[in-house]
Amino acid sequence: MKVIKFDDIKKMEISPIQCYEWVNEALLHKNEALLPAKTSLKPFAGGFYNTMPVILPFAGWAGIKEVTRYPERKPSLDSELLLYDLNTGELLALMDADWITAMRTGAVAAHSIKLFAVKDFKTMGIIGLGNTARATMLVLASLYPDRDITVKLKKYKDQHLLFAKRFAEYENLHFEFVDTYEETIADSDVVVSAATVFDNDICTDEYFKEGILLVPVHTRGFTNCDLFFDKVYADDENHVKGFKNFDKFKSFAEVASVLRGENPGRESDKERILAYNIGIALHDIFFAGKIYEIIGDSCENIELNSPTEKFWV
Repeated sequence: MKVIKFDDIKKMEISPIQCYEWVNEALLHKNEALLPAKTSLKPFAGGFYNTMPVILPFAGWAGIKEVTRYPERKPSLDSELLLYDLNTGELLALMDADWITAMRTGAVAAHSIKLFAVKDFKTMGIIGLGNTARATMLVLASLYPDRDITVKLKKYKDQHLLFAKRFAEYENLHFEFVDTYEETIADSDVVVSAATVFDNDICTDEYFKEGILLVPVHTRGFTNCDLFFDKVYADDENHVKGFKNFDKFKSFAEVASVLRGENPGRESDKERILAYNIGIALHDIFFAGKIYEIIGDSCENIELNSPTEKFWV
């Protein structure tokens, strides 16, 4: 069994485009995966243990990801995963999942933007400027290296300054700092929200223009949009069918159905589209399998000494 640490993965320098391609490949095979909804246990206020299993017959892998949140821990979120060989049941790797979580989440958001935004989108608004937003921007910048994009950043502490500094080398990205959610959303072709907590909806209906694509990574703050947006897509129906407005969506389908040609996706530049990507183990375990294949013997190996014959106690 390999023990693959955070630094082992970071040193691989996996490109943003590679992350996008892994997301797309996994989604193309989603209907073949055994993917139950995640289980969330909340032992105390603000904390949780989220368990995310999946079996990927198309890739020959199975696995489980565990995400924990302790509000006083820095960072508060942490995640690990187990990767198995589906054909033999062998435990292939115990792997840190923090880099995987950040990059697959950003790549999924960027994938939805490429799939559902108006083709000539030029203006983005971003709310919540942590690693998820950075990962999304890294993948988008790689997908559209020659497109001039105005990026409106909702000010928060000094994070808008740090975000713009991180992407200063990208001459096609033009950053503006705005004070309100309304300014961030108004006239934006694409809005990405990566903020983790909203107690209420943050913006009234009139600020969401025709043709907008809304990608609320952590789902909160936009329940009013459920009721008047033309189409809603999600990475997995089982993860959103419990939403209070699920039965009120005008149109709903999984993202993967568009890739398979079963759903048309965007059909006009006037459609308002909402993409709820909750985060599914399909991507985590597929990323983990690809990393396992690439990393070779450059990480620690541990022999578990599991029994090879029937044993009695």
